[in-house]
Amino acid sequence: MNIIGIIPARGGSKGIPGKNIKTLGHKPLIAFTIESALESNYLSKVFLNSEDEQILQEGEKYAIENYKRPFQLAQDDTTSIAVIKEQLQKLSQDNQNIDAICLLQPTTPFRRKNLIDDAITKFKAGNYDSLISVREIPHEYNPYWAFSDHDGTLELTVEREQIVSRRQDLPKTYHRDGAIYITKTEVILAQNSFFGNKTGFIDTTEDPHVNLDTMEDWKKAEELIKKLK
Repeated sequence: MNIIGIIPARGGSKGIPGKNIKTLGHKPLIAFTIESALESNYLSKVFLNSEDEQILQEGEKYAIENYKRPFQLAQDDTTSIAVIKEQLQKLSQDNQNIDAICLLQPTTPFRRKNLIDDAITKFKAGNYDSLISVREIPHEYNPYWAFSDHDGTLELTVEREQIVSRRQDLPKTYHRDGAIYITKTEVILAQNSFFGNKTGFIDTTEDPHVNLDTMEDWKKAEELIKKLK
């Protein structure tokens, strides 16, 4: 399969100003994801997708391809799916046949070695439409133990005749961690989604993790880097 990596990195950020080129540890945030992508043996190409010249200049330091997106696709309300679809449509006009994309968000910088290739291997072996990285939800937050407010009365969020009483009987549940999305091109273009009818997963529960949205998240990332060293 021809699978390309796309790293979407716009210039505007309110929670962490200039975060994609802000120095984390000893290098710009964007460098963590670029270096992980370049370690992959299975990505045919890696693209840095941005409207921002400073970010694209960082990309020029590496053996990747820059893709300058339109400014209208770099707004606060711009969705990732819109960004990826626009690039895929442009690449198809250039007669580049792409079977799937691997979306790598720079806001989740800590990917273990070989994670991308392990995910691609599982994606191909399972013949999935899509595959994402996930982390296990701790039992105290398991949705089978969650309640919703219905007119002042608590009801189980996951509909069951009775609550699961023992922790050991809870089914494992997961949340996406944002590190990896792999999706067939046909699914993205036809269904306008990163999730196909058959979605696989790779478990990253034991891996270091942070999702950078706020300055508090940034402080956690700095502390995590110190521990990893």
